[in-house]
Amino acid sequence: MARFTRAELEAFNGALVDDLVGGRVRLLFVGINPGLWTAAVNAHFARRGNRFWPALHLAGITPYEIDASDGMQPADLALMHSLGIGITNIVPTASARADELTRDDLRAGGAALEVKVLALQPKVVAVLGLTAYRHAFARPKAVAGRQPEQLGGAELWVLPNPSGLNAHENIDSLAAAYRAAWLAAN
Repeated sequence: MARFTRAELEAFNGALVDDLVGGRVRLLFVGINPGLWTAAVNAHFARRGNRFWPALHLAGITPYEIDASDGMQPADLALMHSLGIGITNIVPTASARADELTRDDLRAGGAALEVKVLALQPKVVAVLGLTAYRHAFARPKAVAGRQPEQLGGAELWVLPNPSGLNAHENIDSLAAAYRAAWLAAN
């Protein structure tokens, strides 16, 4: 298991993380921005305790729980590609906390995300974070769930963020939300 000192992790502030996208993306999960641990191992939702991977498994989307804490293993990448699942972020640069982002960061990220979605052409885009979505796309009254508008031609969902800081959600509610987007993509 990888271990980093606080100073080592801080060195990844502002780093980019590769998008996880294969040849055909049906469902594109969109985080707010990468955390420092994610940047250090170049794998989305890699911080131990993040509920993304357990929720995907509980939802029946993946046949086992992926452990990305040391980076994505080739078999796990192949699985995600074969399922047609991609992962990216609204803001591509890493920070210790998403609340360090400005509204301008989020708006610029939202515009770039729309271009990315047009290129990837997923059936469904699932933005993981209601407040970030509201700021990035100037939709202050948006509610969670399927949105009435599309994003880059894709069906758009706004779902709960899996961070442990999101105390309003638990693993079961995350799994149910992610499963709904998965079913829509299939």
